[in-house]
Order: sequence, then structure tokens, then C-alpha cells
Amino acid sequence: MRPLKILIIQTAFIGDVILATSLVEKLHSFYPEAKNDFLLRKGNEFILANNPHVNEILIWDKKNSKYKNWWNLLFKIRNRNYDVVINVQRFLSTGLLTAFGRAKETIGFDKNPLSFLFTHRVKHVIGTKEKLVHEVDRNHALIRVLTDEKPARPKIYPSEKDFQKLKTEGKYVTIAPASVWFTKQFPAKKWLEVIAILPQEFSVYLIGGKEDHSLCEQIREASGKNNCINLAGQLTLIESAALMKNAAMNFVNDSAPLHLASAVNAPVTAIFCSTIPAFGFGPLSDKSFVAETKLQLDCRPCGLHGFSACPKKHFLCSEIEATEIVKKL
Repeated sequence: MRPLKILIIQTAFIGDVILATSLVEKLHSFYPEAKNDFLLRKGNEFILANNPHVNEILIWDKKNSKYKNWWNLLFKIRNRNYDVVINVQRFLSTGLLTAFGRAKETIGFDKNPLSFLFTHRVKHVIGTKEKLVHEVDRNHALIRVLTDEKPARPKIYPSEKDFQKLKTEGKYVTIAPASVWFTKQFPAKKWLEVIAILPQEFSVYLIGGKEDHSLCEQIREASGKNNCINLAGQLTLIESAALMKNAAMNFVNDSAPLHLASAVNAPVTAIFCSTIPAFGFGPLSDKSFVAETKLQLDCRPCGLHGFSACPKKHFLCSEIEATEIVKKL
């Protein structure tokens, strides 16, 4: 009997793909012989580098000939004869791939416009302050019918070469100060307050992509510390994960580096400004903490995702004491 052929579809952004790796981990634990394929958007394939439980990565190039590439993917999926297709997204494009990919079983969220064509529809639940539902729990609901009630953690696999990229000495912390969204990004002046009260024996590595280099350089220069080092744009995401793994603490926003820390079980302090952990994107590491404003703001949270500017023009949700952020170090 041939092994199961399973396809997971998650073509959203980096953090979403990282969290969806929990499905790969859980499916492998139940079906170690299964061939797990993963469909993601072009540019995110490096997240699955070295993952021993992923058979093949299917890539959707959304920036060049998006719809032609979509058709090519549909024919590729149909020719693979998958036993199960698991769609983590709620959009028409991936709903079509799921419904018409000829898989024996198709699973997706009820909010997908084509979910009525899936063999299994799963309720998509957003958590509240009273009842937290993590994204990993939401995703796991899709495969509960195939496994059990307990979700796995997301996981990525840095190589030995990734760990050796930087020869770090002594104690250090990392800070990932940037975010795509202004209201998710702890202000630079606040990061400087954090750096100022860190014990001198801790080196500080500022991490992020090439687009974050300018912000990190601004923080490095203003800190006045020789042991504050700007690595933004110099490390791959997987190399950053390796660096975070051995840090004394990693300070992050509600953004992709938070999920990166979870995926290597690195110590992390996550700062939530306009969003809240109850939405389902909090830290999962064994040693993890959340820092939020103590102000009672009727405007927080102002939405599921961030904004390019504070809707109230005061950004009071970023008023968090530096001592609150570093106290767990």
C-alpha cells in the first residue's frame, strides 16, 4: 500500500507559514510514512529548508504571471492525486485549488467561499480576551479528524552551518524592532530605553531584513553602546532563528520574528501594541512573556491587524515601561 499523499496550502506571509509548520509536525507524528507536500508563495520556501518531514515544496509566484502560475499549480495538484488537501486559508484562489484538485479528501475553514465543496468544513474561530484561541489551535482543528485533539508546535530546522554563521561570545540578546505595520511596531525611542537598562555584559544584536537596516542603524547609533550590533539584512531568516535560539532573551513585536522564536523554542518577550495575544498570535516558547500597556484604552485592540498610523493619532498602546519588558531577563 502506497503512503498517504498530503498537501498543505498556506500562501500567506512568513509568520503564517511558520505557524503552519505545526501541521507538518503533527501529521508526521501520526503518519510517519506519508509524503507531505506544502504549497506556499514564492519567497517563503526558505522557511521549510532542511525540514525532514516535507516531501516537496510547491511554489506560487504571485508577482509574475500570477494567474498563469495559478493554472499551472491547479494542473500540478490534479496530477499528484493527493489523498488529502488541507487548506489553511480563507480565499477564493486557494479554495479553487482545494475544491478542484481531485483529492479524495479536502479540508478547509468554513469562511472559505468554496468550503461548501470541501469534504470537511471547520469553523474558523477568532479568540477573545476571555477565551484565547491560538492560530496553531485554529490550524490544528483542520487535521483533528486525521490525528487527535492536541496540536503540535511549529518548528523550523536551522542547519549546523546556520548556527556557525556567527561566532557569538558571552551573553547576548536580540531585538527585532521592525514591523510591516506602524501600530505593531514598538517605537525606536522606546527600544532605546530598553537597551539603556540592559546589563552591560549583554551584547545586543539588532535583527531584521534588508528593509529594516536603516531603522536598526538609527537605534544602534543612538544607543551609544559598542556592544550593540546591527545585523539587519546580513542574516537569512533561518540564520536569525539560529541566533535567537541561543540568546538569553529575544525582544520582538507582534510580527514574524515572534513566530520564529516559537519555532526554535527560543526565549522571547513579545511586545503587543495595537493588537492583543488573544487574537491567536502570541508566543509559544517554553520561556515566553508578553508585554502590554497598563493603560485602560477603549480603542485597543483597534483591529485584527496593524495600521499604517494610529487611528486615534495618539498611539498610547505603545506606552510600556522598559523595566516591564526586560524584567524577565
